[in-house]
Amino acid sequence: MRGTRRVLVAADKFKGSLTAVQVAERVTAGLRRVVPDVEVEALPVADGGDGTVDAAVAAGFERREVRVAGPLGDEVTAAFALRGDTAVVEMAEASGLQRLPAGVFAPLTASTYGSGELLRAALDVGARTIVFGVGGSATTDGGAGMLAALGARFLDADGEPIPPGGGGLAELVRADLTGLDPRLAAVDLVLASDVDNPLTGPKGAPAVYGPQKGASAQDVSTLDAALAHFAKVLEGVGGIGNRAAEYAASPGAGAAGGIGFGAMLLGARFRAGIEVMLDVLGFAPALERASLVITGEGSLDEQTLHGKAPAGVAAAARAAGKEVVAVCGRLALEPEALERAGIRRAYALTEVEPDVATCIADAGRILEQVAERIGRDRLA
Repeated sequence: MRGTRRVLVAADKFKGSLTAVQVAERVTAGLRRVVPDVEVEALPVADGGDGTVDAAVAAGFERREVRVAGPLGDEVTAAFALRGDTAVVEMAEASGLQRLPAGVFAPLTASTYGSGELLRAALDVGARTIVFGVGGSATTDGGAGMLAALGARFLDADGEPIPPGGGGLAELVRADLTGLDPRLAAVDLVLASDVDNPLTGPKGAPAVYGPQKGASAQDVSTLDAALAHFAKVLEGVGGIGNRAAEYAASPGAGAAGGIGFGAMLLGARFRAGIEVMLDVLGFAPALERASLVITGEGSLDEQTLHGKAPAGVAAAARAAGKEVVAVCGRLALEPEALERAGIRRAYALTEVEPDVATCIADAGRILEQVAERIGRDRLA
C-alpha cells in the first residue's frame, strides 16, 4: 500500500487508558512524525456501549447535558448527543457501572430510571429518531426503571410502587403501561447493542452478565426468576404487553441487564450497535475518501470478532476494497483470525513495551510509537 496519503482512523476506546478521540489523536500524531503531509480523517467509533455519546459528538453532534437519576437513585449529570432530529442516547451515561462508587455493586437494586429520563430529555428537544446505545450497565431490572420514568406504573400487592432494581420485580402484582409517554409512538427507536442474549435462562442477562455486576449465584437465581415474573405480568396487561413473551425470548432482550427487553416494549428495532453507529457517524462517505483504514480497541480478542467496533469497521472497509490495519493494547488473535475479519495486520502496544502495566499507564505515548511503525510500513 505504498504511497497511501489519505488515512481514516476509526478506532474505539482503549478502555481504562484512552478515549476513542484520544486514540485518533495519538495515531494521527505518530503517523505525521513519519509522513508529515499525510491526510488523516478521524472518526472515533463506538458499538453502543460507554463512549457512544463521545463518538457522536466527535462526529459533529451537539452534546446536551441533563440531570438524571443514577443507578442508586442519586442525581448525576448525564449527556446525550443531538444533530437535527436525531439523538444518540447512551444508557451507561445514566445507569452504567461507572456511575457506582468504586468497589460498590448493587445487582438487586440498581435501576435504569435515569436512562428513561435521558430518553425523555431527547423527546423534549424534538428527537424523532433515537439511537439507544446499551452496554456497560450496572443494572439488571429488565428496563423497568426506564419504563417507569417514561410513565409506566409497577405496583405491589398494596398498590404501592415496587422497590427499584431487578430484585424489586419479585414483588410486582400489577403493571400499568397506559401512562407511557405518547410521543414514543412517533419516534424511530433503534436499540444499538453488540449483545444478542435473551432476557432470562442460561444465556439470559442475569446468568451471563450478573456476576460482572456483583451478583452472587443466589442473586443470579433471584434476578432470573424476577425478570421471568416481570415478563409474565406484562403479558396480562394487554396492548404492547401482549408480545412480552416474544420479546423476552428475542435476541438483544438481555442487553444491558434486560433494558433491551424494555426498549422492545417501546417499539425499538434491534440492530448491531456498530452497524447503527457507523451509519449515524457518516462512516460510508469517510471510507470512500480513504486509502487506508486504521481501527482498533484496547484488546483484540475473540470478543472483538462478535460485533465489536473493530470487526464492524473492518467488515465495511473490506466490502469497499480498502486495506485495514488495527491498533490495540493487547493482541490475542492469530493472524488467520485477523485476516478472516478483514484486518491485514494488528499492531499492539505490547510489541513496543512488553510490560502491560506500563502500556496501560502510558498508552498514549506508546500508541504514537506504534503509529510511527504503521507510517513506516504502510505510508513511507
